[in-house]
Amino acid sequence: MQFDYANVLVFLGLGLALCGLMMGLGSLVRPANPEKAKLATYECGEVVHGDSWINFNIRFYVMALVFVIFDVEVAFIYPVVTVFKSWVSEGRGLFALVEIAIFIGILVFGLVYVWAKGDISWVKRVADPRARVEPAPVAVGGKAHVAD
Repeated sequence: MQFDYANVLVFLGLGLALCGLMMGLGSLVRPANPEKAKLATYECGEVVHGDSWINFNIRFYVMALVFVIFDVEVAFIYPVVTVFKSWVSEGRGLFALVEIAIFIGILVFGLVYVWAKGDISWVKRVADPRARVEPAPVAVGGKAHVAD
């Protein structure tokens, strides 16, 4: 039993040593000529304007989550597709097909829900908070009054 733990420690030590070796070899091989342009915050070719602490539109996150959901769907379906032929020959094809159909149905339901809420459209219409909504008249004692 102690030997199993020793294997883990040996592989952990080898992994750390290999990482250190690669980092050290990289520092020896690469050129070291820092200049003002290389020490800038971003090296993407764009000139930095303004502060980096700005609020992003929530649409970025919603779109990213919808993409990740359907990307994970493909990651889960691909292994099933690769072994589906063997499942059919074993008589489990219909069961696997129904399972995948339920899985896709749940994801399509989620897509329809997000689409119905208008979260897939990039520009969402939002009610103007400055628009004044007139209160409905309320009948008090036989006379119509406007509630304040």
